[in-house]
Amino acid sequence: MIRTLLKISLSASLLLSVPVAIEASSSIEIIDVETQQANISISESVLHVSGANGQMLYVYNVAGVRVMSIKIEGPDRRIDLGSLSKGCYIVKVGKTVRKISIR
Repeated sequence: MIRTLLKISLSASLLLSVPVAIEASSSIEIIDVETQQANISISESVLHVSGANGQMLYVYNVAGVRVMSIKIEGPDRRIDLGSLSKGCYIVKVGKTVRKISIR
C-alpha cells in the first residue's frame, strides 16, 4: 500500500512539474587575426626571406634535426647557407614551410 502511494505521488510530481529553461550567454569571441605569410626562395646557397619581420627562421635537415635558427629582422633578409653541406633541408618561418635543396 505504501509503495503504491509513493508511486502515485512520484508520478504526480513528475507530471505536474514545470520544465525550467536556462539560457546562457556565449563567452566566446572570435577574433580575426591576419597572419602574414613569409616568402621563402633560394638562389645558389643564399636564402631570401621576405614578409617575416620579427619571426624566427628554422632550418631542419631531412632527419628532422634543427641545424640553424635565426631571428628575422627587417622586411627582407638574405641568409648565406654556404656553411651547410649539400642536400635537402626544410625551412620554417612562422606557419610557412618550404623544402629547399643546396647543391
